[in-house]
Amino acid sequence: MSQSTPEVLSQRFELGFTYTRSTGPVVGAFLTGLRDRKVMGNRGADGTVYVPPVEFDPATAAPVTDMVEVGQTGTVQSWSWVAHPRPKHPLDRPFAYALIKLEGADVPMLHIVDAGQLSAMSTGMPVRVRWAQQPRGHITDIACFEPA
Repeated sequence: MSQSTPEVLSQRFELGFTYTRSTGPVVGAFLTGLRDRKVMGNRGADGTVYVPPVEFDPATAAPVTDMVEVGQTGTVQSWSWVAHPRPKHPLDRPFAYALIKLEGADVPMLHIVDAGQLSAMSTGMPVRVRWAQQPRGHITDIACFEPA
């Protein structure tokens, strides 16, 4: 009786996802608004306006579909300065991450402020949207906020 080497079977296989995901009515409306240089939020059951919009009301868990346009100016609620940006940061110069409450919104959104220098940043400072040159329907359509 002779021993033979077992045969190893193999097949080339490439894993892929053959579906696409829709952004849905809420996120889709927000991104479409950005493409059109508008900031959209939505209103919860208690009247709270969320930006970016939420899909479900935090208090009731009901779907939130009442979309509203908010202002393109707002107020810095809190911030943190980035003195030495790294290659993956959104700007290649010092900037601040900030919670910004836009006019017409009740909840602040996180984004960046290009204030130029640390001494120009402050809590309560007014800021406005600086749009990307070519909006595409992405969060990066808001290039940053700048002092108003």
